[in-house]
Amino acid sequence: METKVEVQESTLVAPSEQTPRLGLWLSNFDVTAARTHTALVYYYPAPAPTTGFFSPDRLRAALAKALVPFYPLAGRLGRDEGGRLQVDCHGEGALFVVATADCAGEDIFTNYVPSPEVRRAFVPVVPSGEPPCIMSMFQVTFLKCGGVVLGTAIHHALMDGIAAFHFIQTWSGLARGLALSEACPSPPSHDRTPLRGRSPPHADFDHLAYSSEYLTGPPRPSNTFVYSVSPKLLADLKSRCAPGVSTYGAVTAHLWRCMCVARGLAPGSDTRLRVTVNVRHRLQPPLPRHFSGNAILRDLVTVKVADVLAQPYPGYVADTVRKSLDGVNDAHVRSVIDYLGLESEKGTLQAAPWQLLPKSDLWVTGWLGLPMYDADFGWGAPRLVAPALMFGTGMAYVMQRPDRDDGIVVFVALEPEYVKCFEDVFYNQ
Repeated sequence: METKVEVQESTLVAPSEQTPRLGLWLSNFDVTAARTHTALVYYYPAPAPTTGFFSPDRLRAALAKALVPFYPLAGRLGRDEGGRLQVDCHGEGALFVVATADCAGEDIFTNYVPSPEVRRAFVPVVPSGEPPCIMSMFQVTFLKCGGVVLGTAIHHALMDGIAAFHFIQTWSGLARGLALSEACPSPPSHDRTPLRGRSPPHADFDHLAYSSEYLTGPPRPSNTFVYSVSPKLLADLKSRCAPGVSTYGAVTAHLWRCMCVARGLAPGSDTRLRVTVNVRHRLQPPLPRHFSGNAILRDLVTVKVADVLAQPYPGYVADTVRKSLDGVNDAHVRSVIDYLGLESEKGTLQAAPWQLLPKSDLWVTGWLGLPMYDADFGWGAPRLVAPALMFGTGMAYVMQRPDRDDGIVVFVALEPEYVKCFEDVFYNQ
């Protein structure tokens, strides 16, 4: 049953002080990012009896202050004189919505699953992510149980998840009454010029993850499923890998094997894992730690299905993933930047790559280690932070729980006919 949501207030919140008026140049990572808003939900259960819980006035005032250092979030997606995407920073404001819903938090968030219904109910939507598009939208929804859902939608052309969580940290700190210097001790860096392409541009490596030759799978129906990786299961997976294996590597290796078995892939065929890599510290010189743009690179790890299934498990696959990620250095990143520029000029890049993943492949995004639960607006940390919607079949998110002692949660978008087999392999190995 669809949740009934009634909007009580919808306003534009401008920065509380004068901010730079300019056209913000966007890098090749920005202009080739998805032309859509990344939609997240933050669930805050009803507190003990209190007054002013999630006061819209308090949140709105803090948002106006946060938009001063993060002024591009108050802008609009536009184009420069040559037709290239840019952000028109003129302080128009971010959308701030206050709403009520006829559901209780436990109805949705006890066994939470991302869905189109959640996206429509709790996160503002615009008809198009193309210019002239608002860059950020936020919705505070009061539930009948007394809890609150904060829905956030930040345009992907402006920033990646790392930068977005930095903004939420700042906004929530200001709402708690911190001074701006305390809420945001390291101001965001909006300057993309360190990511300019070389002249002349030259791609020195193959970048199949971005190629139209790779993104050929037809959109397929899928459902989203949630799997828990208990501390015991995680410890078992890591124990069979090389010392020092990352949580992402061990869990991703496990997911890859589950996918190959469930889909019945031929042992002699290729299967590819699509990974995302934060390049901030991989460039020379490194980007500022709080670089506030897109600095995430996509790459592919290709192996035979037989190797995923038969080699020492999961150590072989986890080690293969690690070696691939270790190979992403400054030269590799510069090559990707130039490749994206060249392909953009030819118009060959796909606009919605997640919908076109081949059936043999898996895309795993890791949000481990990100400060996603550092979102206390004055009434406690959220009980859950998660995507509102999955992008397409074959995609997975690996995320921490609020209490790290509770293990890991995995959201997987999978074809319904493969779910039972996937679950059998996932929990029985």
